[in-house]
Amino acid sequence: MGMLNEFKAFAVKGNVVDMAVGIIIGAAFGKIVSSFVGDVVMPPIGLLIGGVDFSDLAITLKAAQGDAPAVVLAYGKFIQSTIDFIIVAFAIFMGVKAINRLKREEAVAPSAPPVPSKEELLLSEIRDLLKAQNERP
Repeated sequence: MGMLNEFKAFAVKGNVVDMAVGIIIGAAFGKIVSSFVGDVVMPPIGLLIGGVDFSDLAITLKAAQGDAPAVVLAYGKFIQSTIDFIIVAFAIFMGVKAINRLKREEAVAPSAPPVPSKEELLLSEIRDLLKAQNERP
């Protein structure tokens, strides 16, 4: 029973839940970036370099024989994955940079002292009056 309680305490800690949410959002973000790269970025790049579709680039090492499939070195998919990674890394870098900038601005901007309530102002006046009375001879 002790191990079950330990696991339950571990599983419901804020860090584990935050990590799980981050992984789920990261997976969804990865799909968005893959679509962006494959559907928006790569077609113009392919057009600029002569209509080449990177995902179709491959070298056939051994042709298909009978039921055996062809052995293909699909280096175009590798190029596509590398470009996906660079774009994802750049997007994450820009996001972290923006968050760090906000944290710096938050740390630099001094917070204004809270405005005293009416009760605090009244108590301050009473304190000052009592102090003035005690200082008289």
